[in-house]
Amino acid sequence: MKSWNRAELMTGVLLAGLAAGPAAVGTTNSLPRVLIIGDSISIGYTPHVRALLTNRAVVVHNPGNAMHTRHGLANLDAWLGTDRWDVIHFNFGLHDLKHVTAEGRPAMARGEGRRQVDLPEYRANIEAIGRRLVATGARVIFATTTPYPDGTRPYRDPADSARYNAEALAALTSLGIAVNDLATLAAPSLHRWQQPVNVHFTEEGRRALGTATAREIWRALGHDPEDIGVAP
Repeated sequence: MKSWNRAELMTGVLLAGLAAGPAAVGTTNSLPRVLIIGDSISIGYTPHVRALLTNRAVVVHNPGNAMHTRHGLANLDAWLGTDRWDVIHFNFGLHDLKHVTAEGRPAMARGEGRRQVDLPEYRANIEAIGRRLVATGARVIFATTTPYPDGTRPYRDPADSARYNAEALAALTSLGIAVNDLATLAAPSLHRWQQPVNVHFTEEGRRALGTATAREIWRALGHDPEDIGVAP
């Protein structure tokens, strides 16, 4: 069983508290339920999704960081729980393609270590996750992995985000899973939306990703995505 560190526990508590917000107005029983599964990129934009879908849906993020697909497969049932989900939005990739040493520690330089989860295993894992999510009866959305510059630490090959996205899309298309193409959205604006030499986003970038995600979730719920404005 995973032992959560303090940062992960605090993140889980924060997200759980935010998710409980709509209960104060007594609307949660009638609202659609949305589960977001993902890494720190999704943790960054989830508050914007929640703000845009206030009084439209209850938005919950999995506790902590979903990390890579091996971790996802091991924890998926716990994250799904026994609740009914109307929409599940998920992503894995940045931690799969991250380079690690033989001992499993982050590799910091080009040529050091290997991908944490290589492409063939990633494709198999992402398909298994997709099948499990579809089996819940929820409408399922996959978010593509956002690009990043050369030089990030731990080391990630800048070309790998496109490679991993291609494998994920090839594996998931036949399952009828919708796509939130955050990679294509973010690519032209990385100079403004992304922190320097980093995979993470500025507040402007998190707002843009959150807006796009809220609109795709609203579309999955059968509504016009243009009903959703821009994240505050």
